[in-house]
Amino acid sequence: MARRSNPALRIAQETAHNAMFDAEGKPKPGVHNMLLKAVQIQRPLVVGYIRRLQKKHPRATAAQLADIAERDYLRAVAGGGALVGATAVVPGVGTVASLGLSAAATVGFLEATALYATSLAELHGIRLTNPEKAGTMVMAIMLGEEGTALLGTLGGQAAGNSAGNAWGSVLSKSMVLPGFGSVRKRIQSAFLKNLLKRQGTALFGRALPFGIGAVVGGAGNLMMGRAVAKNAREAFGPMPDTIPGELTAAAAPDNLTLEGNTLGSQR
Repeated sequence: MARRSNPALRIAQETAHNAMFDAEGKPKPGVHNMLLKAVQIQRPLVVGYIRRLQKKHPRATAAQLADIAERDYLRAVAGGGALVGATAVVPGVGTVASLGLSAAATVGFLEATALYATSLAELHGIRLTNPEKAGTMVMAIMLGEEGTALLGTLGGQAAGNSAGNAWGSVLSKSMVLPGFGSVRKRIQSAFLKNLLKRQGTALFGRALPFGIGAVVGGAGNLMMGRAVAKNAREAFGPMPDTIPGELTAAAAPDNLTLEGNTLGSQR
């Protein structure tokens, strides 16, 4: 006897596809902008997060802080996926309605990834004051070897430096980088292609009714989060023996300067 298709899943797939893709099957411009904006993060938010960790764990080394940040990240992305998936069983929140929350969960996943990856960069002494450069680094790390190899074309492989330190030091500079626009465009294109392919399944999974979405959403986000954490560790290499000077407990400037802007401390 042939298995009957699940009409709820079919509705979820069609609705999500129509919301994110045009008639030719290409992602709509608004989708691209939403996803790209999610990976850009202001440096004061990153530094503030690390300092909160330091207050909770004043004796922690850079490696221990990185482990705590990874733990926080995985808990955040797995919990977020499960919470959104569970809304499908709440009275009045149907399968189609929950698709909007699934899209929000995708953005939440990206924002958590941006905070984690950029925090790891800071602990390695890489100061990303330009949100666009920070976003490019986050996209590259999510791509894995393909993305970090592209970043390597910016930093070169300076003798005595790890690959992460090489391109990280280049991205830290405030000057205009020759070839950055081209590299960013290639990373961005590959990132969007891979993200929509990966998140498509998770998006539909979180929209399933009867509580199944809670399992699919949380497990899917956890798998992606673990892959990101692995990519980040490999991209940056071994943690430094000491915490970078600006992040020591004694150094706590009231204002942090962003490239082109000066912002006060943010909470």
